Amino acid sequence: MYDVSTDTGANDQRAVRDGLIDIHAHFVPENFPSYKGRKPDARWPSMQPGDAGWRNVMLGGVFYRRVPAQCWRVDEMIQGMVQRQVSLQVLSPMPELLSYWLDPEDGAVLCRYLNEEAARLVAMAPQRLAGLGAVPLQDVGLAIRELEVAVGELQLAGVEIGTNVNGVPIGHPQFAPFFEAAEALGASLFIHPLRPAGLDRLVGPVGLEQVVAFPGETALAAASLITGGTLAKFPGLRIAFSHGGGSFSSVLPRLQYAWETFPSFREQVAVEPCLAARKLFYDSAVYDAGAFQHLVQVFGEDQIVIGTDAPFAIMERNPQGRLQALEADTTVKQLIGRDNALRWLRLNGRG
Repeated sequence: MYDVSTDTGANDQRAVRDGLIDIHAHFVPENFPSYKGRKPDARWPSMQPGDAGWRNVMLGGVFYRRVPAQCWRVDEMIQGMVQRQVSLQVLSPMPELLSYWLDPEDGAVLCRYLNEEAARLVAMAPQRLAGLGAVPLQDVGLAIRELEVAVGELQLAGVEIGTNVNGVPIGHPQFAPFFEAAEALGASLFIHPLRPAGLDRLVGPVGLEQVVAFPGETALAAASLITGGTLAKFPGLRIAFSHGGGSFSSVLPRLQYAWETFPSFREQVAVEPCLAARKLFYDSAVYDAGAFQHLVQVFGEDQIVIGTDAPFAIMERNPQGRLQALEADTTVKQLIGRDNALRWLRLNGRG
């Protein structure tokens, strides 16, 4: 097990006690088990050696992306955390690994492996890491079963889910049994964009999927939880959205105005959108001081948490600097830096 005392220097020890909680960091296993399903063309993940200690993630034998050792080596994870003044990092699978496109049985096998891997990483440094698993939401029954294992047996904090499942938004009624189970289990849910809408409208360089399409996709997912009735039915859910909820902060006033203006809209949407939105959590990975300030203004100081998207290239490299530049008092910065995340994770007693 990783010993926190091996962190070098007083500053490192202070980072453990006083540092930030980063709810948005990803892991990728160093290797994957061989595919044993019945579909020879399944887009099953595997790893191949890459350059400079990196490894190449392959999906169905086709290159997807290269990832650094910080995705699977706990010592390197913690070195990065110390540099960013992060005391606790919440690991979730690289989103593409959710693999909703697999057959449900194959998806369940992969999710179990990811969940066991997340639990193994957390066990190596339980004072520095927390874990979120994965569930095969392409089959709601299997997803509930795996959620029970992830939270009940493996003691993960919850699971990461995509904004849509093969094109079906997460606010669709078909996912209601899953959210009911998540509420009952007290699972933390982290929602990350995946396979966004609008890819056919992108024009320009490679990478616009993450840069331009993800924010709109995230807003669609957040809105669906309100307009589809999920948040009204399950008010005890603890849901956090990556990257500040994408463009949801701009969509929300329109939802609110429609709710106030059109009786038919209000009849079908049981909870006032602004009130529902302020029950969700949103991470700070928005890369701009003004955008960060806007999150606090729209969603409330009690609902914003720190997120970096470590260890990928787009990660926020100075979350402490972003937080300190926020126009807010020390109490609010303490909420955003640590306390809100502890509440989302149900670790309120953790120092």
